[in-house]
Amino acid sequence: MAFVSTIRARAMTANWIVLALAAAGLVVAFFDGLAAMVRQWGTGEYSHGWMIPVVAVWLVMLKHEALGAVRPKHQWAGFGLVAFGLLLAFAGEIATIYTVIQYAFIVVLAGLAIAVFGTQGALLIWGPLVYLVFMVPLPMFFEANLSSQLQLLSSGIGVFILRLLGISVFLDGNIIDLGNYKLQVAEACSGLRYLFPFISFGYLCGYIYRGPFWHKVILFIATIPIAVVMNSFRIAAIGVLTNVWGTGAAEGFIHYFEGWVVFLICLVLLFTLAWSMMRVSKSDLAIADAFVMDVPPLNPTLNALQAPAQSRPFIASTGIILLAALLSFFVAQRVEIVPSRQSFFGFPLAMGEWRGQDTGLPPEIVEALKVTDYLSVDYVNARDGGAINLYIAYYESQRKGASVHSPRSCIPGGGWEIERIGSAALPINGQSRPINRLVIAKGTSRQLVYYWFQQRGRRLTNEYLVKWYILVDGIAENRTDGSLVRIITPMREGESEEAADARLTRFAQTIDTQLDRFIPN
Repeated sequence: MAFVSTIRARAMTANWIVLALAAAGLVVAFFDGLAAMVRQWGTGEYSHGWMIPVVAVWLVMLKHEALGAVRPKHQWAGFGLVAFGLLLAFAGEIATIYTVIQYAFIVVLAGLAIAVFGTQGALLIWGPLVYLVFMVPLPMFFEANLSSQLQLLSSGIGVFILRLLGISVFLDGNIIDLGNYKLQVAEACSGLRYLFPFISFGYLCGYIYRGPFWHKVILFIATIPIAVVMNSFRIAAIGVLTNVWGTGAAEGFIHYFEGWVVFLICLVLLFTLAWSMMRVSKSDLAIADAFVMDVPPLNPTLNALQAPAQSRPFIASTGIILLAALLSFFVAQRVEIVPSRQSFFGFPLAMGEWRGQDTGLPPEIVEALKVTDYLSVDYVNARDGGAINLYIAYYESQRKGASVHSPRSCIPGGGWEIERIGSAALPINGQSRPINRLVIAKGTSRQLVYYWFQQRGRRLTNEYLVKWYILVDGIAENRTDGSLVRIITPMREGESEEAADARLTRFAQTIDTQLDRFIPN
């Protein structure tokens, strides 16, 4: 018996060693992506990220008895999923696109779960694995678009509430004009600081909820409108306070206090919804019992935990994780190619019949855009007086979160409404060049907008293709530089769209010969 006990103890020690090697390999192989993720947890939008892995581990621990009862058929599908996740991470590491690395980390964890526990065991912990998705920050361009749309939506609902309360107010984009005071619904007030943690909390509530599956789905989905509407009420409350006591009421303690109060109200509304559905379903459970987890005593739970058995798929998965960790040291030495170019300082202000004046941008806008170089010039046609604004944003690297911002998300923030959006092809130097074409309006004023993304020799109109080619070129060419080119012309009173189109087309043909000096191919 002593001999058998010794063998078992050695086997258990070996299991823990293999598990420790796998964990260490994961940390090294995914270090850059994980470090970037943890840094973003320091921001308001993702401060809930610290709790998600802790809660996920606890949820897995609660399944230890069920996992112990599983007799897994160790599957090589888990090894395949681990290999696929490592390939994703390798691609993300080469292109330094952290979001790819972070999602790949969760894919690898899911593969390890299948390799260790088999499909049956992995299904027992699918909830905690999916829950980890909420700790990963959204891609920067997607978050920027979402934030912009939420700013406009929250501003609109907030103004509607203020008008219901009899307060005279005018909405100009994301600026609420109260007459004596103007409130800007800034990015921090878009509601993302409620939405992201509240959605993750809604998923957790749905997972532990003891009720029908459709209840769980509704609880999760309801977090979105609850967060958006309550953020709008918060904006309306700030408007009321400002209207009565001035702008000081919208700042400091009251501003943050309102934020905490609104989040607590969101929680009350979510649990009220759950209680209502339970009453409709005639459930016998009390609301407190519907969200109670069976929490076993901590010490027996820890004592019962064992390292996973050394299945061949798990050992093989550990081996390729360690190999990936080793390769990551070589990838880290790869220095991105930044092509030489001429600064926009040398961009001509006089081109044919066009005469320009540099307008510049406020420092806070430049900092928010994270541009390497930019150009903002107002041109006037010396012949007919037609006006055009040229804006070009250049990024020498789009790997670490800094990337082109789509005008679709920026234009509405200035109070302009997009009337029509489409695409067109301009005849330039004997070639057909694709562009995005927007007609925007603000009151009685209308403007025509052309824009495109000029990226390493490509002219693109689709924002998602831009991100795809950043990944492809980051791997194949070790380059992620690129730019946005946008030209805008006001439509004069009585002027047709065709005339404005002709003016922008002539201007695009004029600057085409200049762009290659400033935007590398």
